[in-house]
Amino acid sequence: MANTSVAPFDQRIRIATLRVSFLLALPLIIFTRSAWLEPGWFFDLFEVVGIMLIITGVLGRFWAILYIGGHKNHDVIRVGPYSICRHPLYLFSTIGALGFGMMLGSVVLTAVLGGLIFAVLSATAAREEAFLRAEFGAAYDKYAARVPRIWPRFSLYNSPETAVFNVSTLRRNLMDALVFLALIPLAEFVEFLHESTSLPFFVIW
Repeated sequence: MANTSVAPFDQRIRIATLRVSFLLALPLIIFTRSAWLEPGWFFDLFEVVGIMLIITGVLGRFWAILYIGGHKNHDVIRVGPYSICRHPLYLFSTIGALGFGMMLGSVVLTAVLGGLIFAVLSATAAREEAFLRAEFGAAYDKYAARVPRIWPRFSLYNSPETAVFNVSTLRRNLMDALVFLALIPLAEFVEFLHESTSLPFFVIW
């Protein structure tokens, strides 16, 4: 029997918090310049790794949605990406943020952006789990005791050969994917600003 005294976490709070966090980080993104611009091949390596991480984040979110779409807050999903961590959507969102930092060519920005997103999503996951524990009781406690919250344990992976997914949920996730893909041209625009304007910058690693 569901415990109705605990309501599902309002995802608008997560979205608003992420937006505010990005705005707070924006001056650091714009007014810092990578110390790795020379030699050029080293900065290019950062960019390539960053793009790969962003694409991994997008594809990983789609992978997770295939399993959770239409089931969120209704079932405890334990297979596919949910067999290696309890919040794979947040895992891949963090990977995307790390990729953006890498595209900017800065270890510091990678750590700041990745750490900031991870902290926000970890707090969100904790709030969500209060509802899930109230809703599913011992079934969720058993799942949580075995599977880590966000950082994956790949040795736990298991999945059926087929999965049923919700088309409308997958379509909505497309918009989230476009947000992550927009980080690629945004990073290129920041690089353009650094190379073609006289804005004051300070160099960070």
